[in-house]
Formats: sequence, structure tokens, C-alpha cells
Amino acid sequence: MLLAMEQARAAEEAGEVPVGAVILSPEGEVVACGENRVLRDSDPTAHAEMVALRAAGRVLGNYRLPGCTLYSTLEPCSMCSGAILHARVARLVFAASDPKAGACGSVLEVMNHPRLNHQVELVGGVLALECGQMLTEFFRARR
Repeated sequence: MLLAMEQARAAEEAGEVPVGAVILSPEGEVVACGENRVLRDSDPTAHAEMVALRAAGRVLGNYRLPGCTLYSTLEPCSMCSGAILHARVARLVFAASDPKAGACGSVLEVMNHPRLNHQVELVGGVLALECGQMLTEFFRARR
């Protein structure tokens, strides 16, 4: 999660909402990192998780990421949750819950819907205070 937080700080320095993501292989090696890039890329799908998933797919030569773990500083939205499921990520670890767009239980329950054929191990709240504070300070400075 600390590496994901570094990605979030890099996003913030670039004027983006500070969200970062990291994908680890089943062996625990860093496969890919991502930071929010929606403004820089003029791309509404360039959330940190999506950036990391795309990079991991290129590195591994496969759109499926079985056995991989994705770390995110913020609870994924429905778009990112859907992509995580389609990629067959084994485990999702996120920090702060997202009361406005979270799709892992805060607003929606996209992840691990009982009718889906893939289930992801979910761990929430890891360094939630620190990551939540980073987001709060970012938005406070914007207002």
C-alpha cells in the first residue's frame, strides 16, 4: 500500500486526484503501478486501477491476471471493479472507502455479486486513515 500511496502522491503533484494502485504477481513481485491520469490523458477511464491493469496486462502478455493482488488507495468504482473482475484478479486490497462512488460495498456491491462467476478476496481499510487524509486535504485545497 505504501507504493500505491507513492503513486497517489505523484498523481497529486500532476494535478490529479491522489489515487494510486499497484499490482503484485502471485509471487509478490511488483508487476505494474498506476496513478490517476484522467485529466492528463483526457480519458475518463484512466483511473489508477485501470492504468495499473492495462500496464500489468502488457507486462504479463495477458488480459487475465490470475493470482495477482491489486492494491488501491481508494475503494474502486463500478468501472474499475468490473475491470478487476474481468481480469480475474485474485485479491483486492484498498485503503479508504469511497462514500460517493465505491463499488465494493460503500455505494454499490459490484464486487463479488453472488451471480458472478469470479470472486475476489477483499480487504478494505489498510492505511485508510492516511489515504483518506490525503484525499481530504487535496479536495480542501481545491475549494
